[in-house]
Amino acid sequence: MSRNIIAILRGLTPDEALPVTDALLDAGITRIEVPLNSPQPFESIATMVSHAGARGLIGAGTVLDTEAVQRLQDIGAGMVVSPDCNPQVIAATKAAGMRSYPGVFTPTEAFAALRAGADGLKFFPAFKLGIDGFKALKAVLPAETQTFAVGGVGPENFADWIAAGITGFGVGSNLYKPGFSTAEIAARAKDMVAAYDEVTS
Repeated sequence: MSRNIIAILRGLTPDEALPVTDALLDAGITRIEVPLNSPQPFESIATMVSHAGARGLIGAGTVLDTEAVQRLQDIGAGMVVSPDCNPQVIAATKAAGMRSYPGVFTPTEAFAALRAGADGLKFFPAFKLGIDGFKALKAVLPAETQTFAVGGVGPENFADWIAAGITGFGVGSNLYKPGFSTAEIAARAKDMVAAYDEVTS
């Protein structure tokens, strides 16, 4: 079962890459991003892509330019997540055969991202937009739009966001922080999947 949860592993180091990837995949989280402001992110991503194979969709976050998109294509990454809506990055991502999830906050950004070919919209920071703000935006988006709440979301508010019409989540510090043990990450991932399954089943 593929769940619309993207694990955001900001600060991950290459030596953590494989055990953390296994912990997430075993728990049922199959979409994983390593932000590019992490230590040696391309090394971690390349290792994870090779290890996960078809079991997971591995990519990068905090992707700001097309040069990074090219490097990600070269190592076999599957998705590009950005904090902003950059049409050039979106177009390069799609041309490279990867999934594109740009960050948006306003209707203008959301529609610019969709026109550029984005596969889904990352509403960031979600806790600032709020559920009421998202509902207002969702009312004007195409019905089939994939939407992800990122920033201040976790098991405690999954139900409220799902009720508002969000289709997925990006989860960072509720799931991973530098210094967390693999066992702690695994436990958090299992709890998160259980909470997600409960509100989406």
